[in-house]
Amino acid sequence: MDEPFKKKTVLDKHKDIARIDQELKRTHGWYVRVRFEGKTHSKFFSDRKCGGRYSSLLSAIAWRDNTERQLGKLRTNKHIVTVGHSGTGVVGVRLNEEKNRYEVSWVTPAGRQGKTSVSISRHGKNKAFSQACAIRQVKEKIRLGY
Repeated sequence: MDEPFKKKTVLDKHKDIARIDQELKRTHGWYVRVRFEGKTHSKFFSDRKCGGRYSSLLSAIAWRDNTERQLGKLRTNKHIVTVGHSGTGVVGVRLNEEKNRYEVSWVTPAGRQGKTSVSISRHGKNKAFSQACAIRQVKEKIRLGY
């Protein structure tokens, strides 16, 4: 059977959940890490304590979902970037002073890179920044299926 058509199982990869198997330390289970607003919440679910590999995975998934709900974090299996390194403070929006514009980037639902820009000379710095941020918000909502 070809890899692209491989049937997924419950034990396949889950967002924010990693499998830990360390024979030397006799450690087997699932490690959950939920990051939100600069804080990390984590917990380990041992196969032995939960009654097996499948039971510990179900416990880990339930804990992750419940923790995200309590924190007010959006539950999605898609990767969401929440920390921007562009200098503007907004993920996916950066100032290109050389070309006098704000550049907006995003990932399309198909997983491809999308880009556009908003001219500062045409709109002014504040309006161009607002428009760039609005474009980024719309594109992110489309990607996440809203």
